[in-house]
Amino acid sequence: MLAGVFEIGGGYLVWIWLRDGKSFWYGIIGAITLILYGIIPTLQPSNSNFGKVYAAYGGIFIVLSILWGWKIDNVMPDKFDLIGGFIALIGVIVIMYAPRG
Repeated sequence: MLAGVFEIGGGYLVWIWLRDGKSFWYGIIGAITLILYGIIPTLQPSNSNFGKVYAAYGGIFIVLSILWGWKIDNVMPDKFDLIGGFIALIGVIVIMYAPRG
């Protein structure tokens, strides 16, 4: 969750700096936030696989992005956003909890 907030938040700050003409400092803070986002996944247990960790984060990021759009940009998710987010979470569950042998 924390990685998702940092990725989306950092990207959003860069977005509003470049697209909405906000101060250069939005871009700097966004860039720093994105660097921190890159560090956060390394805090996972040492036996974690990079690809699986990022794949699982991908599903969480999708849902967080929908929530960000809703709460920050005031864009109400439609039924397809909700269905897609649900499918992404199912993917996270499969990746993280499927029995492997």
